[in-house]
Amino acid sequence: MINNRSLLIVGGLAAVAWLASNSLYVVDETERAVKLRFGEIIEENIQPGLHFKVPITHTVRTFDTRLLTLDTDPSRYLTLEQKAVIVDSYVMWQVVNPTRYYEATAGDELVARRLIQPRVDESLRNEFGRLNLQQIIAERRDDLMTGPTEDLDQLMREELGVAVRDIRVKRIDLPEDVSSAVYERMRSEREREAREWRAQGQEEAERIRANADRRRQVLLAQAQARSETLRGEGDAEAAGIFSEAYGQDQEFFSFWRSLNAYRESFEGDDNMLVLDPSSDFFQYLKSPQGASD
Repeated sequence: MINNRSLLIVGGLAAVAWLASNSLYVVDETERAVKLRFGEIIEENIQPGLHFKVPITHTVRTFDTRLLTLDTDPSRYLTLEQKAVIVDSYVMWQVVNPTRYYEATAGDELVARRLIQPRVDESLRNEFGRLNLQQIIAERRDDLMTGPTEDLDQLMREELGVAVRDIRVKRIDLPEDVSSAVYERMRSEREREAREWRAQGQEEAERIRANADRRRQVLLAQAQARSETLRGEGDAEAAGIFSEAYGQDQEFFSFWRSLNAYRESFEGDDNMLVLDPSSDFFQYLKSPQGASD
């Protein structure tokens, strides 16, 4: 009797343990869940915590709601002017509607990735197809992906129950047949800009040089006029002094002028004058008073 009772107790405890383990379940903080009854969803978007279910009849599927990364393969896209670019990108996505996600993918992350990747490829193909190569090179990559991210996010919420948080471009390359032409065009453009800057610099230099020459001429003319004025004033003052000195003693002044004339006339060794001896030029050589004989 004792053994049977012990067996019953142990069996009862085991049944209770089995019932508890199959009736209670935990949803982690990073997860959301749906409850199924024979494959049909009867409870949606179960939040984190401890929950109850009916054993055997009910099953629970949990889904990771953290940000997930889908690293796509490099793809070749055509720009607006039909130039090819090779784009390497990745997508950040997150489950936001567990029910829709389960219905679309059966909760399989690999299925979700296979469904998301062609949508990303199509969105990027459309975005690069409406831009020319210069715009793609010039625009910031974050701004370039704003439109595709918003459009794809809305579409994926409806189709798969996932949110596309971000599309990032890791690298944009040009095929070899395009790179040479692009680099040549860029070089030509830079050379054109350099020529324009040099022409503007030359024009500015000529303008500055012309202004400097004009200012120089003005300054020279002003200096010349000033010098002529000063020279005229000096000559006038010298003439005044000369006239005043001549008026004080005309005889002495005549004598002094004759001496200067003698000195200048006979200054060299080969000077020779042919003059009449009775000329007034020799009057002070004949008489200190300068009177003619």
